[in-house]
Amino acid sequence: MIQDKIFYLTKNGLKKLETEFQKLKELRRIKLGKEAPAVFFSEELNAEFVSFRDDMDLLDAKLEEFEHILKNYEIINPPPLIDRDKIGLGATVAIDVDGKKDEFFMVGTLEADPALGKISNESPVGKALFGLKAGDEAIVNSPVKLVYKIEKVNYK
Repeated sequence: MIQDKIFYLTKNGLKKLETEFQKLKELRRIKLGKEAPAVFFSEELNAEFVSFRDDMDLLDAKLEEFEHILKNYEIINPPPLIDRDKIGLGATVAIDVDGKKDEFFMVGTLEADPALGKISNESPVGKALFGLKAGDEAIVNSPVKLVYKIEKVNYK
């Protein structure tokens, strides 16, 4: 986990994160409320306890990660009017890739989901397009070379 990293979130993304965090805290409370398996039967380690402990360790690690994110996030807000023609976090971008029209929403890494049209500012495409304007082109070399022609940049 990177200690100084800022996590960029939309307001909806923050709400989802907080809801999931609360659910995990409740799950942990419920798991601990039940009687933990006995540690030993005779002189051998109880497999049920080891499994319980592993589950709790994973849950605690996830809770720690959420706490870190919630202490180091920044809400994505539209840029000043003078910069709204440039692609940045929170921009909806209409593009043309080899004659195919597409549109995506530029978000932070935690909310990225290309299948839903949300790309991260840290992804190869996001990095290539960040700061560009309508009419600009960016070449992204992944398994194949693609030219992204930016048609429109919009902030809601």
